[in-house]
Amino acid sequence: MGMRGELLIAGGIILIFIGFLMIFLGVLMSAGTHGEVEGGGVIMIGPIPIVFGTQRGVTIAMVLAAVLMLLWIVGALLWRRG
Repeated sequence: MGMRGELLIAGGIILIFIGFLMIFLGVLMSAGTHGEVEGGGVIMIGPIPIVFGTQRGVTIAMVLAAVLMLLWIVGALLWRRG
């Protein structure tokens, strides 16, 4: 492999550790602030979407995304037949 490959591997490992350190410090710095956390998501089990969210706007956006995904799948299947 040579010296060049060993330097690349060592540099990559160092960058990974720097990334972990930055994430850790970011979590520590934001631990003192009290803010609202909102989230949501879509779980697709086959063609059936399961939508969840903590805010009405997020939930509506997720439902819209799931509907658009299903329409795209139906359109792709119809296009393939024709």
